[in-house]
Amino acid sequence: MANDEVKIIGAWASPFVMRPRIALNLKSVPYEFLQETFGSKSELLLKSNPVHKKIPVLLHGDKPVCESNIIVEYIDETWSSSGPSILPSNPYDRAMARFWAAYIDEKWFVALRDILKAEGEEEKKEVLAKVEEANALLEKAFNDCSKGKPFFNGDHIGYLDIAFGSFLGWLRVTELAAGHKILDETKTPSLSKWAEQFCNDPAVKPVMPETATLAEFAKKIFAKPRA
Repeated sequence: MANDEVKIIGAWASPFVMRPRIALNLKSVPYEFLQETFGSKSELLLKSNPVHKKIPVLLHGDKPVCESNIIVEYIDETWSSSGPSILPSNPYDRAMARFWAAYIDEKWFVALRDILKAEGEEEKKEVLAKVEEANALLEKAFNDCSKGKPFFNGDHIGYLDIAFGSFLGWLRVTELAAGHKILDETKTPSLSKWAEQFCNDPAVKPVMPETATLAEFAKKIFAKPRA
């Protein structure tokens, strides 16, 4: 089954689509990238994900797998003998990785996105304060999880690295738009160093969007784009 054809339905700018692409790169699994057009949904997408009707979808042979973090776990289990293990081997470490990945999606990313939606300086300050508070928690989480190693997962990129790192392109765009450094070397030195190492990893570099290109794309999404 592991040798069946692999395809990803997605869009280049989506941080959630980046997750399975990075995981497949880590496992050295070749795949075809099926690019969705912004603002529309292909018949293949609707057929493959009839419940949520959204990207990403992994097509492994004729079987679809949906939801980005679930896809990453599926990739790790299906190609367990290829490349490094993505999920931690220790059950507690695995639970912590899943906990913080959920926190990033449900709390941290929501606050980051709200920066670009903020109306006026006061609202922007409030949202930035929420992001900085979340960053402080993630800085501690990194130091606890990494145990002095370069990544959340230790010596190499893992589940939580992928979950958080997939947002770094949009984080840079948000920093430009807000005129504010969100991952600050003084306040979050460990995360700042981690972010640089993550973006330069061979599994990440080919799929990490270029900041200027992503910033132009962002103008199509937000009704009131900030330069």
